[in-house]
Amino acid sequence: MTYLIDRRLQGKNKSAVNRERFLRRYKAQIKDAVGRAIKGRSITDVENGEKVSIPVKDVGEPSFGHAHGGVWETVNPGNEEYQKGDLINRPRGGGGAGRGKAGNSDQTSEDDFIFELSREEFMNYFFEDLELPHMVKTQLSSSTEFKNQRAGYNMSGTPSNIHVLRSLRGALGRRIAVGGHARKQLQQAEAELLELLQDGASAEAPRVLELKKLIHHLHTRLIAIPFIDPFDLRYSNRIKVPKPMTQAVMFCIMDVSGSMDETRKDTAKRFFILLYLFLKRVYDKIDVVFIRHHTAAAEVDENEFFHSRESGGTVVSSALNLLNQIIDERYGGGAWNSYVAQASDGDNWDNDSILCRQLLVNTIMPKVQYYTYVEITDGPPQNLWEQYAQVPDHHAHFAMQKIVTPADIYPVFRELFKKQPKS
Repeated sequence: MTYLIDRRLQGKNKSAVNRERFLRRYKAQIKDAVGRAIKGRSITDVENGEKVSIPVKDVGEPSFGHAHGGVWETVNPGNEEYQKGDLINRPRGGGGAGRGKAGNSDQTSEDDFIFELSREEFMNYFFEDLELPHMVKTQLSSSTEFKNQRAGYNMSGTPSNIHVLRSLRGALGRRIAVGGHARKQLQQAEAELLELLQDGASAEAPRVLELKKLIHHLHTRLIAIPFIDPFDLRYSNRIKVPKPMTQAVMFCIMDVSGSMDETRKDTAKRFFILLYLFLKRVYDKIDVVFIRHHTAAAEVDENEFFHSRESGGTVVSSALNLLNQIIDERYGGGAWNSYVAQASDGDNWDNDSILCRQLLVNTIMPKVQYYTYVEITDGPPQNLWEQYAQVPDHHAHFAMQKIVTPADIYPVFRELFKKQPKS
């Protein structure tokens, strides 16, 4: 019998360490499962994790076994085939105990290994190697979380909280204040005694003896002042204050004119979901505003945003004007971090595209932290793309990419939000 003893130190969260090791080992399968899960989710449906299924054949663990070695003898009862000295062939197929057949089937099947992926783990895998670019924390808002913060000093507390420097400073001030008058008298008495002795006064003179007695008394009085007194002790005081958390608003703008079919709307939805999940990792509170437009723009709920059908032309500036109005009325004053994601097929009235560029450069871009535009089309760039291409010359926090098929969504998203090189 062989015993293996692991004497490595283990912390209280031993199971957490094992789980992290498991997630690293099956990283590829988990990332595939996360990619499939996002297709059926709502934009704001990210509060739960995901169940991940891994085939049993992929979760096998190495094990130690004992094999027959050397020369050994066995007794096979009921032998009618072999004679002494015959060689027995190795059994085919591996065989072994516990590998029976179910019914007439030649193979047995096992259920896949299924485990729950937490919300944090889900997002970590989904947004691996990404970061939020150009994030400017404009203002912090209160939340229910608290943190400890220094709040002056107390005259009572535990020994571990004694503030040494403050205590010594108080003790020094007390000694100076208490002994100030005695020290002044001592200086005067010493000066008068020195003057009398220089003038030839006898050491037994009454005034000299009186001064010596006074000087001795004052020295004793000053020495009696304690170096530090319990009254001098000061203790660091800490209080709990609300921990500030950031808040953001995400604007989803989509063209719902006749040229935007259901396939393109589904592609846009997936892109919006990616952005929402990404922001959720950074901000504690996120508002989502849906703006749809054709010749006119309107703020709607998520269901109407993706499923209501419209027909007619396209006037993109109507959505930008509504966006600017909502920011000023509800998310202005620097209290919110504003992010905008716009999806369109690029078709727009020529004169209106110029107006859109002017609105972005002069009005909207100074109010937002990041603006992304994706053009969902398999044709050449449209007039809106040509005008938007001039915006990055004025504002670096504007990005645009083209999506042809749903398979391009994630690569485009990575390109828009890739890590910035360190300068």
